[in-house]
Amino acid sequence: MPTYSYRCPSCGNAFDIHQSFTDDALTVCDRCGGALRKVFSPVGIAFKGSGFYRTDSVASASPKTDGASGGSQDSAPASSPAPASTPAPTPAAPSATGSSTN
Repeated sequence: MPTYSYRCPSCGNAFDIHQSFTDDALTVCDRCGGALRKVFSPVGIAFKGSGFYRTDSVASASPKTDGASGGSQDSAPASSPAPASTPAPTPAAPSATGSSTN
């Protein structure tokens, strides 16, 4: 059953009550006999699954952006020559093996 909040503007009495959807709304304050007003407040919502967080939408948009721009694909081959410079230190490794044979 839903919980409804009521408040009396006359005396300031505020309370929550469980009522069925078919029950009539309360109209009379128990303390002072004044008119009651329903109080509307934000509801707690839990979103489950993917796509609800700001980071989810950004992550799904960034692969589309990377695939759409040709500039990012051109920058990937530029990083390929960097590993080519890595084998240059390998000649130092054969020197180490040469000293082990001495």
